Amino acid sequence: MTTSTALLTDHYELTMVRAAMGSGTAFRRSVFELFPRRLPEGRRYGVVAGTGRALDAIENFRFDDAEVTFLREHNVVDDPLAEWLASYRFSGDVWGYPDGELYFPGSPVLTVEGSFAEACILETVLLSIYNYDSAVASAASRMTAMAGERPCIEMGSRRTNEWSAVCAARAAYVAGFASTSNLEAGRRYGVPTAGTAAHSFTLLHDTEEDAFRAQLAALGNNTTLLVDTYDVAEAVKKGVELTNGRLGAVRLDSGDLLTQAVDVRKLLDSLGAVNTRIIVTSDLDEYQIAALRAAPVNGYGVGTQLVTGSGAPAVGFVYKLVSRAGSDAPDAPLEPVAKKSMNKGSVGGRKFALRRLNEHGIAEAEVVGIGAPPEGDTNDRPLLRELIRGGEIVGREPLADARARHQASRAELPSEAFKMSKGFPAILTVMLDADGDQTFNPYAPGS
Repeated sequence: MTTSTALLTDHYELTMVRAAMGSGTAFRRSVFELFPRRLPEGRRYGVVAGTGRALDAIENFRFDDAEVTFLREHNVVDDPLAEWLASYRFSGDVWGYPDGELYFPGSPVLTVEGSFAEACILETVLLSIYNYDSAVASAASRMTAMAGERPCIEMGSRRTNEWSAVCAARAAYVAGFASTSNLEAGRRYGVPTAGTAAHSFTLLHDTEEDAFRAQLAALGNNTTLLVDTYDVAEAVKKGVELTNGRLGAVRLDSGDLLTQAVDVRKLLDSLGAVNTRIIVTSDLDEYQIAALRAAPVNGYGVGTQLVTGSGAPAVGFVYKLVSRAGSDAPDAPLEPVAKKSMNKGSVGGRKFALRRLNEHGIAEAEVVGIGAPPEGDTNDRPLLRELIRGGEIVGREPLADARARHQASRAELPSEAFKMSKGFPAILTVMLDADGDQTFNPYAPGS
């Protein structure tokens, strides 16, 4: 039985609808947008992740008897709202950036159109999905960019909530990670899983040799032996000896990884184990991975820094009403609305977006049209995909497609995007009015 997502929300979402039903405005046609005002400080691009999960959440947003009873007992809803919630099914339209796409300040990552009531109550669950998943994917993309062809393994389950760990593994895979240690992510999303042994396994046995023999007997010579429980050099020698030089890999999990990797590579080669790989772990982030690019390392295991967004655990997406009808009439025209709050304003009107590319296929700008799609040339590409039409999900896709999209989108970025030093977004966001003329952009650097 699928679990309802309806109470993964804030109390005030429902009190707003309750009050709007009382004022007669709850069912006016409305457009909400989920977007970032800016990137996390110093970041040059962001990665969208969570679109597929958001579709699942909308599909499962149902107020069954248990949910309605809870809301009644706690006086969150009155009778008219309870009756409406009991039959709630999102019936509107959703457009958005698909999983794996890049985003920049002001990108209209998700557009939700329906009645105010049915779109308003999706705010919290959508923001919780996109803010976390995109934080992980953005960090993961920086890590895989620094790793190059060397694989990264997601292994952060023990450093976050048990269910966010599953979502983190999915987001990291979208952004280029090769596998995860999390088995639920493997079952639920098809992310490849990997794992061998921890230090406790070595400590369980009377000797390191006994532990290695047991692991090799169970998993074969191609396994990865953890070699820093006692003496690294002696462990490497023993692993090579027990496999007759055919050991798959060794893992280093402490100390000066750069120096150790160089020393271990020399030792392995001197013992004839030239094909044995070196995997490094130990609180890695994109900066450490970059520092290890010249080291004889074959792969990276990343945990804490990945699942916490490597310094940006939430990416600052917001969900704002940008257009609404003046009445309940089906043909009532939509009117732009916007916040004018200091440093937290919004731009009224529905947005459309394309990625402007130069003649070499390199991204130059995020072009956002207000009220109408911006015009592009032959190699510019629209960014919004239809996800839900009339309440029916039409935008599901295999995770492999999102993974390939991310690789292609990241390849369009100028080289400056991959500097690990802090800087401005890699490309500018340009906002155009309905006539195609450039207009004030509150999301531009320095605005």
